[in-house]
Formats: sequence, C-alpha cells, structure tokens
Amino acid sequence: MSNKFTRYILIAMALGVVMGALIYSYLPGDRNDIAASVNLVAMLFLRLIKMIIAPLVFATLVGGIAHMGTGSKLGRIFAKTMGWFISASFISLLLGLIMVNLLQPGANFPGTLPDKGASTGLPVSAFSIEKFLTHLIPTSIADAMATNEILQIVVFAVFFAVAMGAMPERSKKMLELIEDLGHIMLKVTSYVMLFAPIAVWAAITATVAKNGLLVLWKLVVFMGGFYFSLFILWGILVVVGFIVIGPRYRNLLRLIREPLMIAFSTASSEAAYPKTLEGLNKFGASSRISAFVLPLGYSFNLDGTMMYCTFASIFIAQTYHIEMTLGTQFAMLATLMITSKGVAGVPRASLVVIAATLGQFNIPEAGLLMIMGIDTFLDMGRSATNVIGNSLATAVVAKWEGELGAEHAPSADDAVPPGSLPGDPVHA
Repeated sequence: MSNKFTRYILIAMALGVVMGALIYSYLPGDRNDIAASVNLVAMLFLRLIKMIIAPLVFATLVGGIAHMGTGSKLGRIFAKTMGWFISASFISLLLGLIMVNLLQPGANFPGTLPDKGASTGLPVSAFSIEKFLTHLIPTSIADAMATNEILQIVVFAVFFAVAMGAMPERSKKMLELIEDLGHIMLKVTSYVMLFAPIAVWAAITATVAKNGLLVLWKLVVFMGGFYFSLFILWGILVVVGFIVIGPRYRNLLRLIREPLMIAFSTASSEAAYPKTLEGLNKFGASSRISAFVLPLGYSFNLDGTMMYCTFASIFIAQTYHIEMTLGTQFAMLATLMITSKGVAGVPRASLVVIAATLGQFNIPEAGLLMIMGIDTFLDMGRSATNVIGNSLATAVVAKWEGELGAEHAPSADDAVPPGSLPGDPVHA
C-alpha cells in the first residue's frame, strides 16, 4: 500500500505540472479563475488536515507525557529537544549565510529592482517578543483548538498531562479515554489521507496555472542557488542521522517519503504532520517522545525556513548592492535566530521574519517583492526540509532517551500500529 500511495503522489504531481502548464499557455484569460476553482480541492484537503491536528496533538501528547512519570524526565527531554532545535537552527542559518555568499545570486541581478519605498503589505508589526510570549499562553484551550494554535495546545497539554501524572488513580479513566481518542484520530487520519493524491494534483495544477513555469526563469539563479543549498542541508541532516542513529536511519527516510512528498507538493508542513507521526511510530520511536518533540518542532525547528531567512535576506542586500561586513552578517544571523522563534500564528511567517529583520539592517523591505511571486515554489522546498529536520530530531531524542524500539510493520487493517500510543506494548 505504501509503494502504491507513493506512486499515486508522484503521478498526481506530474499531472498537475502538465495540466497547469496547459491552462497557463492556452487559457490565459481564464487561468486565474480556473486556478482558484482547482485550488479549492487542495484547500478542502488542508482543512481536513486542520480538522484532525488539534485533537491528534492533544491526545497523543497528553497520553505520552502522562506515561513519562516524574517531572524530571519531562524536563530532561525538553532540555535535549530544545538543545537540538537551537543547534539545528544555527547550522541552518549559518549554511544559508555561507551559501549565499559563495553563490552570490543577487550580485548581477538582471531584473528591475522594486522602489525602495514600496510596501510589501506584510504584517511586520505582528512580530515582537512581547506578542510571542503572550501568544504562547492560551486564553482558552477551546479557542486554541479552534484556530489550530499548536504551540498553545502543547502548553495546555503539558500542564494537563503533568496534573494527570500527579493524580494517577483519579485520572486513570480519563487517560484511557484520551488514549482511545488518539487511536480514533489516527483512524480518521487514514481516511483523510485517501484524498491526498487528489489534493496534490489540485495544488500543483493551481500553482502552475496561475504563475506558469516561466516565472521561475526570472529568478532562476536565486531559486537554483536556494535549492542547491537545501540539498546540501538535506545531506547534512542525513549524515547526522546515520552518525547518531546508525544504518537503520535509511528506514526512517523510507517511512517519511510520503509525508515528504505531501509537504513538498502542498507547500505545507502541517499537511504532513499526521503521516510524519505515523512514520515515526512505525520506525519504533516511542510515542511518548514523538508526541512531544514533533509538535514543538513545528514552532521551533523549521530548518528549511531558517536557511531561507539568511539566504533571502543577503540576496536582497546583494541586489541593491549593499555591502555587509562579516560582523554585520553574523549580527543578522543572531537576530534571525531570535526573531524566527517568535512568529507562531503569524501568516507567511518566513516572509514576516525577513521583512522585520531587513528593516533593522537598513535593507529595503521592498526587495521581498522580487521573490514573493515565487514564494510558493520556494515554500515547497522549505516545507519538505522541515519534515526531514523534525523527523530526525524526534528520532534522535528517542535514541538518547533509550526509547527507540524496533521497527514494525502493522497490518493493512490497523490504523494504529501496536505500541504506537502510550499504554500499548512497547517494542523491544
């Protein structure tokens, strides 16, 4: 079934490119309307994903933490997780900085530069440390779930699970109920994923029909350099995976192949969350770990997005021929390291982070107008990279905690493999 699903995704992507190109070339007057209509299918799929994420994150996270036992273990796992996230973010930002200086994609930019005073329309004021800290704590768990604020759900779930762990006898029935909810949501996930190939076709068709493939040529040097840098980052992540986890890491790469393609084709890391969680559980990572690390990674461990921030920022400076000393560039890296962690819930987060950072270094924010037209194509690579980074982080923390069991292959009838949720038998 897994190989068939992968083939369906690849076929859907290919059909999407062909149909989108035909619409762009032969129906120029109607292409925007057609793209909007076709994209509705992809949007419905993403809404189905959003429908299941909040209860899935809550159920798996609460169940996992409640079985962790002492609060010291939770603190230790949190420290290891954040240590990994910070290290990965720094490496991603640094790689973007190194590659954009080596490749110099903006040095001889052939296009017309936007006026320095032009507005991007991005909500730069949406970011501040104060807003991030207040956004971190939900005023209502119902509101957090209704708006799919994963970080707020994580905060509430941690408090809720720790309280349950402190009252084991009284919370026994509640824990069983939450575990049952987790199983049911994974079954719902299996139903939703049946629509993934259709959604992939719609997303690719709409993107190409609206923008055309020729739009890529206007910034081919920038895009080529960025994707080349992403492949290097992928190589680093894979090498680290083999060093820490060993030869079996290739099995994890195989298991996340489907969520990787879903994230790439829909330009959404969120769409890949359920399949990524399922792949980690099949790999043998304890759900205690995967249910805790993976949601946090969606706010703090976006490796592809991190690399894009430095790469795009310096590219814009290069196009305007703004000289930046090595010290200034490292100051920008440090700034992005902080600001990138504070955009939970901000639409088009990476562009907002870059826009806010450019202003601090006297680089025209209007430079973003050059790349906003191809941002969807760039976001495809960023989203896929984020899936790899978060999968690796989860597997590594599970390995460090001694909770990386044997890989297992559930039967086709099982939406939830044995041991994938707390309370199931743990694999040896």
